[in-house]
Amino acid sequence: MNPAPLRALARLVPAAALLLVVTACTDDSPTSSEPALRASTSPTAPSPSRETTAMNIRLTLDGHHIAAALNDSATARDFAAQLPLTLSLRDLNQVEKVADLPRKLSTSGAPEGADPKAGDLAYYEPWGTLAAYYGDAPYAAGVVPIGQLADGGAEQLATAEEVTIEAAS
Repeated sequence: MNPAPLRALARLVPAAALLLVVTACTDDSPTSSEPALRASTSPTAPSPSRETTAMNIRLTLDGHHIAAALNDSATARDFAAQLPLTLSLRDLNQVEKVADLPRKLSTSGAPEGADPKAGDLAYYEPWGTLAAYYGDAPYAAGVVPIGQLADGGAEQLATAEEVTIEAAS
């Protein structure tokens, strides 16, 4: 019998054992940067870069109710603590509506920026404003995602001048 194959196998066994240990010790539990639930009338569709849904809210634009969901970030929780709110909206860059908030929000653990998509709700930290996107926008530092409008809600933002936001019952 040739001992060369046995020696080769003996060298592979420790490497395989180490790989097994490393794989078994890996934490595959979700983190705040992993997929979250996208707000919709049935918030079950995954959205690849959002945090887990923490609170359902309702926006009222021109008498129309739009469902939305806030994520489970410190910034979104701080925003929710201010509800209900009625805010005047102004258009910015023909892709978003912005509104001044009563006070600055916590950005503890927030990303440095984001690339918002239509339907996103965000906090713009440098100005202390709420941003609701009806179009896609490029990456911007200071944009902190806080939630998502239900499908179809973003289109109604384009012409809105005022929004009432409250916790959904």
